[in-house]
Amino acid sequence: MLYRSLVYLAGMLINFFGVALLINATLGAGFWTSFFIGVSDHLGFTVGFWYGAFQLLIIFVNAKLMKAKPEPRAVVPVLLESLILDFWLEFVFAHVDLSSAPYVLQVLALLTGVAIIGLGVAIYILPQFPRAPVDQLFLAVSARFNLSIQSGQTVVAVIMTSLALIIGGPVGLGTIAPMIFLGPVIQYCYTRAYPHYYKLHPDGNQVYEEAI
Repeated sequence: MLYRSLVYLAGMLINFFGVALLINATLGAGFWTSFFIGVSDHLGFTVGFWYGAFQLLIIFVNAKLMKAKPEPRAVVPVLLESLILDFWLEFVFAHVDLSSAPYVLQVLALLTGVAIIGLGVAIYILPQFPRAPVDQLFLAVSARFNLSIQSGQTVVAVIMTSLALIIGGPVGLGTIAPMIFLGPVIQYCYTRAYPHYYKLHPDGNQVYEEAI
């Protein structure tokens, strides 16, 4: 349990470090974050607050897609991720401003952020703990419509990018890049991290054999 919990939290921290880096590249936020920033600009409160509030609604959307009851345990990652997102944005990156940095540096920060987000998501879904509703959503879409993880992620990305654009969120290269590349990055990282996760598991090969 301790091993799984540490992997779970590590994945969250890595994921939202990438999100914060992507936002601070100032070339447009990721498709989810862009939407939440737009809502925050219109209604106030922090991005992390709206990240949590909307995810509570998405719990019911996921239940509908999966034809199951709402998952109450999904509240746990919602609270954790909302706090982690605000930690990176409001404290660690509070005084970071890349808006006047060379364009090449901004693009590098953006692409690095996308890669880190993909790695973080791939890691934190490995332990099979309750997932944040936004992450469970692309998995639910994939399962419901018989799509790959990559395709499910891309469908969700296109929808959320459109909504972010409608409400005036910071849509730009930083939104388009995750929409195109995040699905493949998650797929790539997940397929390669999967066997290593189980090899490092305290129960070793037995757990890996049960998983496959």
